[in-house]
Amino acid sequence: MPQPGTALDGEIAKFDALAARWWDPAGPMRPLHAMNPLRTGWIAERLARQHGRDPAARYALAGLTVLDVGCGAGLAAEALARHGAQVTGLDAAGEALEAARAHAAAGGLNIAYREGQPEDLPEGEAFDAVVALEVIEHVGDRAAFLAALARAAKPGGLVFLSTLNRTPRSFLMAKVGAEYLLRLLPVGTHDWKMFVTPGELGTGLRAAGLGVADITGMAMDPLTGRWRATRDVGVNYLVMARAA
Repeated sequence: MPQPGTALDGEIAKFDALAARWWDPAGPMRPLHAMNPLRTGWIAERLARQHGRDPAARYALAGLTVLDVGCGAGLAAEALARHGAQVTGLDAAGEALEAARAHAAAGGLNIAYREGQPEDLPEGEAFDAVVALEVIEHVGDRAAFLAALARAAKPGGLVFLSTLNRTPRSFLMAKVGAEYLLRLLPVGTHDWKMFVTPGELGTGLRAAGLGVADITGMAMDPLTGRWRATRDVGVNYLVMARAA
């Protein structure tokens, strides 16, 4: 998670504490493991098409630069690297980054992991795509965070975010159900009041100079545990925006 300025110390500590079990598919991050193929597949397809690539090609993102903000221990970063992208992972949780570096090295993946926050990136450093998955609902200054994402994208580049809508249904499913009833996430992972509606996110993106280009809901099949794209954005959703 990003650090003070855009983030909160308590959020950083929360995710650092999960570092040792981040890559355990049956551990506290198992919902992200289950969700990751949908999130990164959706992103890779749109990024490939943006650059005239065949999304079905093995290394469809070869040569494209991607910044993964709030990368944690690297679930999305590794998936995008396996599509051929040159990935930089950025996070303020140092212990999570150590887990990310170790896991990438064991898998033979060349991912540049940095400790920090997006507003501290060097002036002029920009990427073909900027990704922030399940991050914005943990930051302290949403406008500053979105502005930093926009600055990190090349002109015409893409910015992707996934987050949770602030609805009664998301409170029941993502907070009460996931944390207290089903124990899919550690209690206290989310603060429902910090969830972001699509309208709020769209307004924030436009204020940062980004135009919303695509949106999809994400839903889990309770029988298989697999995630799929859906028109329903009432709980989890993904957004693609384009820099000017």
